[in-house]
Amino acid sequence: MNAILLDQTGPAENLRLGKSNPVPVGPAEVRVKIKVASLNPIDIYIRAGTIPMALPKPFTPGCDFAGVVEEVGSQVVGFRPGQRIWGSNQGLLGRQGTLREQANIAAHFAYHAPDGVDDETLAGTALTGITAHLALFANAQIQEGETVVIQGGTGGVGSLAIQMARAAGARVITTVRNEEKAQLALSLGAEKAVHFGGNIFEEIRAHSEGKGVDAWIETQREPDFMNIVPTMAPRGRIVVLAGRTAQPLFPVGPFYVKGLTLKGFAMFNATPAEQATCAGDITKWLENGTIKCPVGKIFPLEETVHAHKFLEENTLGFAGNLTGKVLIRVSG
Repeated sequence: MNAILLDQTGPAENLRLGKSNPVPVGPAEVRVKIKVASLNPIDIYIRAGTIPMALPKPFTPGCDFAGVVEEVGSQVVGFRPGQRIWGSNQGLLGRQGTLREQANIAAHFAYHAPDGVDDETLAGTALTGITAHLALFANAQIQEGETVVIQGGTGGVGSLAIQMARAAGARVITTVRNEEKAQLALSLGAEKAVHFGGNIFEEIRAHSEGKGVDAWIETQREPDFMNIVPTMAPRGRIVVLAGRTAQPLFPVGPFYVKGLTLKGFAMFNATPAEQATCAGDITKWLENGTIKCPVGKIFPLEETVHAHKFLEENTLGFAGNLTGKVLIRVSG
């Protein structure tokens, strides 16, 4: 079968299209014909070696997938050949990824596809949707009527977090890089879109009428805690999910006097049960149209190198020509 293979971490050119032989399905696994996969920043970091992980050689990257069950392991219940499924958490911690025509997936990381939702939406929503859900509910514990700031409202996580927060009855303020992205964020349910380049904290405080915000979802790589903390309401919650190498200043006094909390998490550290809870809500919301996944660009499998470069230019280089997810069409 065709697969994207990586023999040595480094630039995108190290990725190659090659052949890989199927391996037997484990007792707790399902074999999936991968239809669509998606790219995430973590795929870039693992490929480049920025995030050191033990990788099989050759390694197939890719976390997310949508596809069809071809075979089930002897201990698997709830899945059968021919069913459409989706999921994430592949290509991590020694697991082979999803940029291959067939993949063996642990059944606890697979979820039934809702009727009427296409493979592109399912693959594009997987890692980013689970991450957004974990940020809002398990970590920020947002409640109806609260005000939440979601940084980067048209990114993969941000665009879904806006919709989920609105589904929970929260008021959403988000940050964007231009007017086109502002209009998209507002269409997704944000009530205020603040442009980077100005004083975003002043605008956010003004919009909260001086009360401050109840939750802050930080998706940017350089958190500005010196301005975030004064923007928070008493007992507010700050959740950090980016900034692996950041070492920002931190205003300890104002933080503890306000009774704030600060939590950080990485999606791939969440347990299968925790992720399944997220997936249950995501499946329901996709099926009833509560959330949708903006798709920025779709590449065929043989153009994976270009797809990696395109995502890298936009996530690390701030090229500004991507709104939505980057997808890979793996098979027909």
